[in-house]
Amino acid sequence: MSSEPLDVLPLWSIFLFATAISMVALEVGYRFGYWRHAHASGEKQEPVAAMVGSILGLLAFMLAFTFSMAAARFDARRQVVLEEANAISTTYLRTRLLPQPQRGESANLLRQYTAMRVDNLKEGKVVELIARSEELHERLWSQAAAAAENDPHSIPTGLFLQSLNETIDLHSKRVFVSLHSRVPFTIWLSLFSLTLLGMASVGYQAGLSGMRRSPEMPVLTLSFAGVMLLIVDLDRGHEGLLRVSQQATIDLLRTMQAPHP
Repeated sequence: MSSEPLDVLPLWSIFLFATAISMVALEVGYRFGYWRHAHASGEKQEPVAAMVGSILGLLAFMLAFTFSMAAARFDARRQVVLEEANAISTTYLRTRLLPQPQRGESANLLRQYTAMRVDNLKEGKVVELIARSEELHERLWSQAAAAAENDPHSIPTGLFLQSLNETIDLHSKRVFVSLHSRVPFTIWLSLFSLTLLGMASVGYQAGLSGMRRSPEMPVLTLSFAGVMLLIVDLDRGHEGLLRVSQQATIDLLRTMQAPHP
């Protein structure tokens, strides 16, 4: 499920794209600077170096700002996984307060719910997970409603309804922070544009000085592309190397599946 324009691109293509446009901008700036060196020898390098330093400083600020934004969303996804596991655990324990047959059916549905969240996330089936989760929400709520109809004044049933409602709310929160609370596309566009200007400025300064192309130029472009790849990976919750650990949900499922005395 994609919620941002960049989501249609795999991570490796974003790295290649960032590297390619940075190297092209660097080369264009170098050639223009070399031309200026040959035809406008009166241009001083010191003011140019100061301006290039200012642009690179602004680019570094934007990278740090975007990284901080993506890291905050990564922490939010990690926190909501723990909150959801705790809510499911509480709901599962409170199924023992329900009368039969709602007790056994609700407990079985919650085991299915937890196992599905672990398995589908491992396989990356986000759309199927959301659809199936909402279906199980309806079935669980039907069980709770049936128990409440049998005894409208039951406090244990009310406690179960409360924890079940929290579980459903946390599902919605998890979907929001994982798929919709993202770094805005406008910021990505600004970051890529500033990278182009920064690389072109570095190339222009190198060409203006009359120096040959340095081996450090591709290293510079690869470094910036690597940082941008890291930020994109942090921003995506459903793919990449930097994924939120599901260990809290896995431990909960193991507890649910263990035999009870």
